[in-house]
Amino acid sequence: METPSAITGTFILLALLWTLPWKGVALWKAARNLHKAWFVVLFVVNTLAVLEILYIFVFSRGAGEPSPGA
Repeated sequence: METPSAITGTFILLALLWTLPWKGVALWKAARNLHKAWFVVLFVVNTLAVLEILYIFVFSRGAGEPSPGA
């Protein structure tokens, strides 16, 4: 049986592995689209990638980007 600190360490590692790629893509898109306020919020707030995923698929759509259903 694992100790509580081992379980906590495992959870933190899994959270990092899940969050960092989403955060990187969201920050890259926000910077590329010149969305300064979004960039700051995405950089500061940690929502376990929920906000980042919403930004990538909902709020960052440019005029030239097709929708997922197109």
